[in-house]
Amino acid sequence: MPGSMILNWIAELVPFKLPPWSPVATTPVQAPAPKGQPTDDWNVLLRAVENRLQRSVAEPADDTRSQVLDCVAALEHLQGALQQEVGRRHRLEVALLEAQSALARTLAQLQRTQAGERLALHLATHDPLTTLPNRSSFRERLDRALSPDTSQRQALAVMYIDLDGFKPINDRHGHGIGDEVLRIVALRLFHAVRAKDMVSRLGGDEFACLVADWQDREQLSRLACKVFNAIAAPMSVGSVRVTVLPSIGIAMYPTHGRDPEQLLHGADAAMYRAKRGKSGYAFCESRIGV
Repeated sequence: MPGSMILNWIAELVPFKLPPWSPVATTPVQAPAPKGQPTDDWNVLLRAVENRLQRSVAEPADDTRSQVLDCVAALEHLQGALQQEVGRRHRLEVALLEAQSALARTLAQLQRTQAGERLALHLATHDPLTTLPNRSSFRERLDRALSPDTSQRQALAVMYIDLDGFKPINDRHGHGIGDEVLRIVALRLFHAVRAKDMVSRLGGDEFACLVADWQDREQLSRLACKVFNAIAAPMSVGSVRVTVLPSIGIAMYPTHGRDPEQLLHGADAAMYRAKRGKSGYAFCESRIGV
């Protein structure tokens, strides 16, 4: 049988589209298929070529028989190579999936670490009950605002706020009600000031506000009245209705101090004067020469 006939048979078989069922027994092989040819069809096609060639050697000349058998061996070798390639591809896919899983775990761990760091920073700088900045955070902000490195220092004022009548609420209704009162006061105080002002819980029933860029004493008086009225409004906690009245002390930079200690001391002294006089708020009396 001439070699050209074998080539013609192969040429006829290569574009051949196998039906869904073929009687040719095949070994399932997951081989990479040529473009447009499904993997299973490609493997079946190779087996069909092999069987066709084997049937063609029934009575040919010896040299043709040898050529055909060489073709069969070559096809078997090709099928083995395809199986090896499939195995290599499978191993690569497994390695890729493992790398993707490792990357996902690393990213998740990084996100948890970053979230933990943010939470730790928040807890270190905020009051856990009211979520307002705590004393250390307030002091850091005040120190930064009055730092000598500040190129253009704004007019600042410190409001020191203490709640009158809070202790009897704790004693009579318990700390659960008292904590809720503090949360309500914090929320009211936060909404009473401007967005650029800072509200802080210093501890216990003491709060502070750093007023930025105030214009005059009258503006601070209006803000103090607004804060007083917001906090003094009756509040309901469950079935309990309570009222607390704030005492507010105000110290202005640079009139009452040019460093954090002077301003805090002046605001604290003014708060006690407002408490004694039941005036709601009072300005610091001591003046620092500019």
